[in-house]
Amino acid sequence: MLLVLLGAGFMLSVDFSILNVALPEAGAGVGIGVAGLPWITSAFALPAAGLTLLFGRLGDLFGRRRLFMVGMVLLAVASLGGGVAHTAEVLLAARALQGVATAMTLPSALSLLTTTFAEGRRRERALGLRGALLSAGFAVGALVGGVLVSLVGWRAAFFINVPVAIAVLVVTPFVIKESVRPMRTRLDVPGAVTVTGGLLAVVYGVIETNVLSVVIGVALLVAFCLIELRSAAPLVPVHVLRRPTVMWGNAAGLAVTAMEPAMIFLTTLYLQEVLKLSPLATGIVFGIPGTASVAAGVVAGRIIGRFGVRRVLAVSMSVQGLATLPLVFLGDHLIALVVLIPALFVGFFGHVAAIVSYTVTGTSGVPDDEQGLASGLTSMTQQVGGVIGTPILSAIAAGQAAQLTGLHAALAFDVALTLAVALLVFIALRPRTPRPVVDRETGELVAAGT
Repeated sequence: MLLVLLGAGFMLSVDFSILNVALPEAGAGVGIGVAGLPWITSAFALPAAGLTLLFGRLGDLFGRRRLFMVGMVLLAVASLGGGVAHTAEVLLAARALQGVATAMTLPSALSLLTTTFAEGRRRERALGLRGALLSAGFAVGALVGGVLVSLVGWRAAFFINVPVAIAVLVVTPFVIKESVRPMRTRLDVPGAVTVTGGLLAVVYGVIETNVLSVVIGVALLVAFCLIELRSAAPLVPVHVLRRPTVMWGNAAGLAVTAMEPAMIFLTTLYLQEVLKLSPLATGIVFGIPGTASVAAGVVAGRIIGRFGVRRVLAVSMSVQGLATLPLVFLGDHLIALVVLIPALFVGFFGHVAAIVSYTVTGTSGVPDDEQGLASGLTSMTQQVGGVIGTPILSAIAAGQAAQLTGLHAALAFDVALTLAVALLVFIALRPRTPRPVVDRETGELVAAGT
């Protein structure tokens, strides 16, 4: 079961990375110009970020294995459609369907994982392996993508998913049991509509720098909160969001997943536009330190078991932030690589350890019948963070007159935000001292309380 669930996540990570490499060729193949290339990514990111929470909860209500398998079927169909696409419309529709499939698959796989392995050391090890394989998938995809696109063409980046998805679908019924569903499965339609619309509007607004869309999205999310407070069968029970582990785990995850990809984007521009490195050399600069991220996933579960998730989360976030600090002072000479590569090595290790830690935190203390919701929240956080971080840091960088000065300002903001959230999380997740509960009339101790 672990092999199937982690293998599916690995495949999705590889696919995302391969398609990043194949973007220029894919766009040229269907007539999308350079200006339109970001929409190949955005068509995927919008549904992947906007629908993850909804599908995570639907897995709780209607069966996680069922939703996982539907997602894999949709992924195979969408990948086949993308591979045979000859127009921009078909390609973008295929990417959007891949985003929907990802929104179905990731939270379902994660919740099946967390409900199979009891909270504690075994779950931490399993989530550590998940982090390692997701990181390895990204690295493998970048390497395989370049070779595959060069030898076979960009369509192979889509077709490669089909046999893997079919294999997962064949094996899944034999190794994964369906989750136990509650007796009442009524769907909170107003909540589903407002939260999905709100997330889609916010993500679209950030991608397109559309203030009106962000305002509409925020208004819909506020309406969603009001609906959930009054709903008899809420899509997202408020008591789950009030859990410190869920609240602060996802706050940490948002900072972690927003800042590191944005740093990578800005550093890529720095390497190619300031240091004048080739794309191949840039890939090597990131690829060598990338091995640290795989190692981090393997050891993170063991470290959490020994020192506790609160400490590991705060420390790993601090490592991610402090490793970015030397980049604030980089100059325009190649000697900067002597500082940059070790900093990336340390930062990638801290980043993946933080992802594993926030996933463990965000799914802790949640009963099995709400694990789909908790997993959907952590998956949504990762998707949304990956979308909003780059526009934010890019806007800060663009506000400076010189490119290098803008890079330094954006990365300084990255460091400050990551360290500030790490401190807040460490304080907010501290163990609470029990308070005695005393009967007001008799003065006798009733319970220890918290």
